[in-house]
Amino acid sequence: MINRKIYTISNASTQPLLSVQRLCTYFFTAQGTVKAVDRVDLNLFPSKALGLVGESGCGKSVFARSILRLIAPPGRIVSGQILFDGYDLLKRSEKQMRQIRGQSIAMIFQDPLTTLNPVLQVGYQIAEVLRIHRRRAEGVDIGLKRGAIQERVLELMRLVQIPSPQERLRQYPHEFSGGMRQRAIIATGLACNPLLLIADEPTTALDVTVQAQILNLLAEIKEKHGTSILLITHDLGTINYLCERVAVMYAGKIVEHGATSQVVFEPKHPYTQGLLGCLPKLRAKKGIQPIPGEVPDLLDLPSGCSFQERCPLVMERCRTEEPRLLPIQNGWQVSCHLYSLKDEGKNRQL
Repeated sequence: MINRKIYTISNASTQPLLSVQRLCTYFFTAQGTVKAVDRVDLNLFPSKALGLVGESGCGKSVFARSILRLIAPPGRIVSGQILFDGYDLLKRSEKQMRQIRGQSIAMIFQDPLTTLNPVLQVGYQIAEVLRIHRRRAEGVDIGLKRGAIQERVLELMRLVQIPSPQERLRQYPHEFSGGMRQRAIIATGLACNPLLLIADEPTTALDVTVQAQILNLLAEIKEKHGTSILLITHDLGTINYLCERVAVMYAGKIVEHGATSQVVFEPKHPYTQGLLGCLPKLRAKKGIQPIPGEVPDLLDLPSGCSFQERCPLVMERCRTEEPRLLPIQNGWQVSCHLYSLKDEGKNRQL
């Protein structure tokens, strides 16, 4: 498929490795059409990490699965482009996509206990990726020899810091702790040295110390191997630790997108401000400030802004007109009428 060295030399960091343009993924149900991902634009550059953050039900996982074309009926990618290394994945055949999955783009799913097969040894499951693709990973001749594959599996287990890999190789998922199962899933994703690693809430249900270990591991993988990472989470604190840029998703749309330092420390959209208000802070004068209400039913979205029912700054215009994603600074975009009014004011002065 893609040679990492050739890609890095020819494209440097000026061209995005992944460019998603106006992506729409809908689910057609008996009750109506669910617009799970609606006109989303995102770019991810080589050796960088992009965070995608939002509450459960906002469309983050559907977006990730759309990249790999893992949307099952009644869902369907309706329109848009998913450009990976300049090629539109939506125009690839299913055979070509099977070569890409696991080899050039790997994914860490949310729950390792349900991802791993309970009746197969963990080492066998990590090796399965190598057996399927049977190619030369960067600097590693996996060939067709059983011994070479096993040695590569042991190397991967050491890389993700699974203790006693020779013993763990033959153990089953129920014999692993939650953190080690997550490490095994990461090892599976890294088996073929992918250019892009999609991590869908990789620290969910893990205790705080294990979460820190997993994040440190992902950061090390990005720095040492030049792997691009799309990190999906509901925690802006996690994003701030690992990602250079962050996109905030709500009800299937991107509502704020920019450098992590901008979005985390000076959030503009009321929803982003609400997410940050949910984070516990030491020596804070006020306690946690939860966002009132719930994510709206995607089958029955309100007209205008989808955040209007929960927004403390709602205006009459928000109830009738959908805001556009507008640039407010270099590379910083916000979808809110507070900023569209400012933009209109500037245009009038001009």
